Amino acid sequence: MDTKIIDIAERIKGLRDDCGYTVEEMAEAANVTLEEYRKYESGVIDFPYSFLHRCAEKYGVDVVELLTGESPHLLGYAIIRNGKGLQMSRREGFQYFHLAPLFRNKLAEPFRVIAPFKEEDQTKPIELNTHEGQEFDFILSGKMRFVFEKHEEVLEAGDSVFYDSGRSHGMIAIEGKPCEFLAVVIKPKEA
Repeated sequence: MDTKIIDIAERIKGLRDDCGYTVEEMAEAANVTLEEYRKYESGVIDFPYSFLHRCAEKYGVDVVELLTGESPHLLGYAIIRNGKGLQMSRREGFQYFHLAPLFRNKLAEPFRVIAPFKEEDQTKPIELNTHEGQEFDFILSGKMRFVFEKHEEVLEAGDSVFYDSGRSHGMIAIEGKPCEFLAVVIKPKEA
């Protein structure tokens, strides 16, 4: 098993215990089945970002604390140098680099994302997901097929899309090359 996944799973379980939540309460908060939640908490499977985000919200911590065990501490500004960022996985094959992991009280989560080209993905339905808030994606290189509910678009370098990420969406790289894009996940307003 991947030790990084196990470390994150232990932090999730530790926070659940500290907060006094049951596995049933956390499964509901994370919008997953009880069986899925138990697999995540035991470190058997890797975590999608939406799961980590929902857990962090329920615990009242920054998602970076779940990923690293450290609290973001910068308030004025944070610099991430070219090719750097907190690497995390969210979806199989995709590479995510968090571009502001140490900035505290973020209103948005910025990522540099590299979507791999997979021949087998080209002929099957695109995997859709949802997470609270809104998202802005700006294509840096390559091409992607973007699906929003029943709408489908092809985006290439220089194109962007802004959408309600609480509605079904997904994307894949197309035309034989990876697609690199900037993704900014904007948190929903507090009620």
